[in-house]
Amino acid sequence: MGTSESAAAKVTIDPSFTVGPVRRRTFGAFVEHLGRCVYTGIFEPEHPKADEDGFRTDVLDLTRELGVSTVRYPGGNFVSGYRWEDGVGPVEQRPARLDLAWHSTDPNLVGVDEFARWSAKAGVETMMAVNLGTRGTQEALDLLEYCNIDGGTAFSDQRKANGAEDGYGIKMWCLGNEMDGPWQIGHKNALEYGRLAADTARGMRMIDPDLELVACGSSGPTMPTFGEWEQVVLTETYELVDLISAHQYFEDFGDLQEHLAAGHKMDSFIRDIVAHIDHVKSVKKSDKEVNISFDEWNVWHMSRGESKSPSGQDWPVAPVLLEDVYTVADAVVVGDLLITLLRNTDRVHSASLAQLVNVIAPIMTEPGGRAWKQTTFHPFALTSRHAVGTVLQLAVESPLVSGGKTTGFTALSAVATLDADKGEAVVFAVNRSATDALTLDAAVAGLGNVKVIEAVTYANKDPYWQATADDSTSVLPVENVSVKADGGRLTAELPAVSWSMIRVALEP
Repeated sequence: MGTSESAAAKVTIDPSFTVGPVRRRTFGAFVEHLGRCVYTGIFEPEHPKADEDGFRTDVLDLTRELGVSTVRYPGGNFVSGYRWEDGVGPVEQRPARLDLAWHSTDPNLVGVDEFARWSAKAGVETMMAVNLGTRGTQEALDLLEYCNIDGGTAFSDQRKANGAEDGYGIKMWCLGNEMDGPWQIGHKNALEYGRLAADTARGMRMIDPDLELVACGSSGPTMPTFGEWEQVVLTETYELVDLISAHQYFEDFGDLQEHLAAGHKMDSFIRDIVAHIDHVKSVKKSDKEVNISFDEWNVWHMSRGESKSPSGQDWPVAPVLLEDVYTVADAVVVGDLLITLLRNTDRVHSASLAQLVNVIAPIMTEPGGRAWKQTTFHPFALTSRHAVGTVLQLAVESPLVSGGKTTGFTALSAVATLDADKGEAVVFAVNRSATDALTLDAAVAGLGNVKVIEAVTYANKDPYWQATADDSTSVLPVENVSVKADGGRLTAELPAVSWSMIRVALEP
C-alpha cells in the first residue's frame, strides 16, 4: 500500500471453519498495588461517590460497562514482596510497608477481603497471584486456606472473624509473577522457579485438585531466556499446571506504521509459545494440553516520564505512575490485540489487560473528582459485549504493509464470532495501514442471508487525538454508513488507522 486509492482486502466467513469458543476470560483485566490503581483508583473512602466500603461507585460503573470478566490481583511485580497477612484484620492495626517493586509505601488499607468485596460488586472473577519471590509454598497454602476453606481451620476461621463467613471460592491462581526478570524481587533461574512452582502447585492441589494454576512464562519475547525458560519450567510443572503466562507490551516510538504492527507481533509470540509448550508435551508423551494465560498485555509508553518510579528517600503512597494518556491509534492497537487474542482462542484461554484504572488503563480518575474513559476503553467494551459464541477461522487476502523493522504484515486484521443461539455474527476488523483506506469485501454466503444491524468505526483524522477529563467524548465509535450486505457479500470502507465492528443478523 502507499497510494491514495483504497486497496481491497477479501475475507471469506463460513461457520464450518471454527477456531474455538469465545472465552469470557479473554476479557480480563489487572489491578496491582501500583501507583493510583488501588488508592484513588478503585478505593477512595473520602470521595463523594464512595460507597460504604470506600469503593468509588463511578469506577465500579465503568468497570461493569467495560465488560471485564476476571481481574488479576495483587500483582504484578508488587506481589513478589507482598505479605498478604498485612492486608487482613482490623484496618487500624495493619502495618504500612515499603513496596520495593515501585519504590512506594503500601498502607495496606485494601487487602484480600476488601478486594473480594470489590470483585463481587464489580461482577468479576478474582484471579489471585501468590508471592513466590520473597516467600514460597507454605505462604501460598496459607493464603489458599484463608480464601477458600469455609471454616474449621486457623486461617479460614481468621477470615470468618474478619467478616467473611463463606470462602471466596477463587479458582484461578498465578504461581508468582515474571520470575525470569532480573528486576523481580526473588528472581530465580528457570530450574529454581520450576521446582518451587511445582512444589507449590502440588500442595495447592492437595487442598483443591480442581484449581486452575498458571505457571510463569517469559515476561516478553525479547527476554534472552525466552523458549529455554518455557522448556525448563514446563518440564518441572507440566502435569501440575493448566496454563503458562505470557506478557507483552507495545510502545509507539514515533513510527505509527510500526506501532500498528503490534497485533502481528503478538500473533508471532503466541505461535512461538505454543511451539515451546507442545515440544514439552511431546517429550513427556503427555495427553494433557497446557494453554496460555496472556495475563499482561497493553500499550505502555514505558520510556516516558510518567513511567519513572520515585527514588531515594521518597516512598510515597499512591504516586502518579505509568499514567499513560492514550491516543486513537493506541485504541486501534488495543482493538487489534483483542482480535489477535480471539483468533488464538484455541490456545489462549485467559487474558488480562494491564491495568484497569489510572495505571496504563482504560479508566482514569481524579482524586476526589471525575472518572472518564480513555480511547482504549471503546474497542475493549464493544468487543467484550458482542464477541459471543464461537470464533470463526477466516480466510483473508490482504495487501501488505511495512513499518520500521517489521515488514510484510497484513493491512487487514480481522476475526468473526458466531452466536448461533442469537442468530448473530460479528466481524471485528482493523485497518493497520497508517496512510490508506481499505475496502473490506467479505464473502458471507456460508452464513445465509444476513442483515446489518450495527456497524461502527473508531478512527479520527488525527490519530494522536487523546481523551481527557474535559473532553472524553469528541471522538467516539460512530456509525459506518459504507457497510452493505448484498448478494452474499458484506462490504465496508475502513479508514486508515481504524477499528471497526460490524454486527449482522442471520435471517432464515
